[in-house]
Amino acid sequence: MDSGNLAWSVAATALVLFMTPGVAFFYGGLVKAKSVVSMMMMSFGALGLVSVLWVLYGFNMSGVESTWAFAGNPFADFGLGSADSDTLVGATYGATFAIITVALISGAIADRAKFGSWLIFAGVWATVVYFPVAAWVWGGGWILNLGETFGFSTGVIDYAGGTAVHINAGAAALALALVLGKRIGFQKGITKPHNVPLVMLGASILWFGWFGFNAGAEGTAGLLGTGETSVGLIIINTLGTTAASIIGWLVIEKLKDGKATSVGAASGAVAGLVAITPACANLTPGWALLLGIITGAVCALAVELKWKLGFDDSLDVVGVHLVGGLIGTLYLGFFATETGLFVGGNIEQLVLQFVAAFGVLIYSFVLAWVIGFAIEKTIGFRIKNDDELAGVDTTVHGEAGYSLTEQA
Repeated sequence: MDSGNLAWSVAATALVLFMTPGVAFFYGGLVKAKSVVSMMMMSFGALGLVSVLWVLYGFNMSGVESTWAFAGNPFADFGLGSADSDTLVGATYGATFAIITVALISGAIADRAKFGSWLIFAGVWATVVYFPVAAWVWGGGWILNLGETFGFSTGVIDYAGGTAVHINAGAAALALALVLGKRIGFQKGITKPHNVPLVMLGASILWFGWFGFNAGAEGTAGLLGTGETSVGLIIINTLGTTAASIIGWLVIEKLKDGKATSVGAASGAVAGLVAITPACANLTPGWALLLGIITGAVCALAVELKWKLGFDDSLDVVGVHLVGGLIGTLYLGFFATETGLFVGGNIEQLVLQFVAAFGVLIYSFVLAWVIGFAIEKTIGFRIKNDDELAGVDTTVHGEAGYSLTEQA
């Protein structure tokens, strides 16, 4: 790797790492004031634990030797002891993806989860779900080779993590929401964001970091078939889809509720970022704008499903990340440059995108439900009702997000 590429890889790694504190701010502002410490600690706990696991064995598991292998040897070059500088930079970049994928799940169980149980879940889920799925998608596994397996002329497109990050996290979030059950008093309007500026700050940090998330994903260039990527296309699509998604969300919000809100704008931006993640290098800018409009509108409606279906996804991880990830991944089947059904291709790309998306969804949901259920039935995952009412910050962490004292 030449010095320019190495410098950009280090910068992109820092950008993506900064996204996890961005998630902490975004989620922290959305919960009630007496849950903000707990919510942010889930992100920082994931940052600490998953980083350690990735260095010890996660990176080794993110590549496979054969198409249908489950994952790589976790004890090969244990702790990256003999890796060269380029490998170590790439490993660090990969760690940032693993960290934020786990952190995203936490939004579904806000206000009611034990911190220790969350860390156990995070470690086990990362080990048996994220690390293998990363190998499937980018490390030589069955998703990367699915087109060849089917005898197709193209392959699955997931440039920066529509399946491995967003569908993966969204499916796990749905499973945990079902395992932990509903918050006390679950109904529409149960809580309002306690700090809207914090939400906007978090969304802004995420958008900033996402340019590293997408434009830094050079290691997945082989998925494009040509091995060549256009960083200009990636960054204009990351901007355009996100901006268009804000508009799509706000239009639906205005029509539905009579007001366009700042939280809606922030949520629309995140939904757009989610959708463009797999597609950033394989759409022309015009089709990327359409993706944003569709994603913002659909996700604005999708977040209402929890009230109708009765699952308590506290911060809409399912409605934004699972739904947005599915839209972005499947959209490529129709509009991916040269291979999409409507732009000169055929049904092959859509078939591949569908199989990959729902394969990861089912795998992640089932394993997350099993892990979460096992934790709940042994040491317990959900805090007591009295503690939930008192506030998870003080009962779990012994801290308050805001300590206001009167001046003498």
